[in-house]
Amino acid sequence: MGGMSLEKSPPHSRQAAPALEARLIALVRQSPWLMQALLAARSLGLDAWCIGAGAIRNLVWDDIHAKATPSALSDVDLAYFDASDLSPQRDAALQARLAQLLPELPWEVINQAGVHLWFERCFGHAVPPLTSLQEAIASWPEYATAVAVWLDRAGQIHVLAPHGLEDLFSCTVRRNPIRVSIETYRQRVSQKRYAERWPRVRVLEA
Repeated sequence: MGGMSLEKSPPHSRQAAPALEARLIALVRQSPWLMQALLAARSLGLDAWCIGAGAIRNLVWDDIHAKATPSALSDVDLAYFDASDLSPQRDAALQARLAQLLPELPWEVINQAGVHLWFERCFGHAVPPLTSLQEAIASWPEYATAVAVWLDRAGQIHVLAPHGLEDLFSCTVRRNPIRVSIETYRQRVSQKRYAERWPRVRVLEA
């Protein structure tokens, strides 16, 4: 881990605090680029979708660290769930539409209903199909990144946080064991340089 200090992981609470959810929604509304992204994603007409992972993590941690400009994102993750069409062409078509609407954003569109088709090839072990968008988010690599938001037709922002928001707002990086191996977790921690980019971040031992 390149000498990185890892802390022992205490028991994890899954209860999301309403105050944290309200705080997250306020941050999303104050982010012009993210609101534009949510509007663009909503225009696709998908039944179950969200923007989450790094986009939400960076938003919160940048605010906690009082960063004047948003941290760079390697991608803006649009996750959706549609078991009726698992073709990669569908993802590509949706991503192309978003790129036309907001070409400045590094979109990545993934149908969570089809993750099991390529997961073993990418991560070395097979997994069963996911059954819902909520279950998909619950399987994302760390609890702090297993958070997403979506925008309904009335303009209300909804938070999806199956493991709560405590890790996100306490700047805690903790492995989510549902699908992520210890090896993959350690690789992510090394590659993401969490504590270097956000000094208040605590990285917990896998």
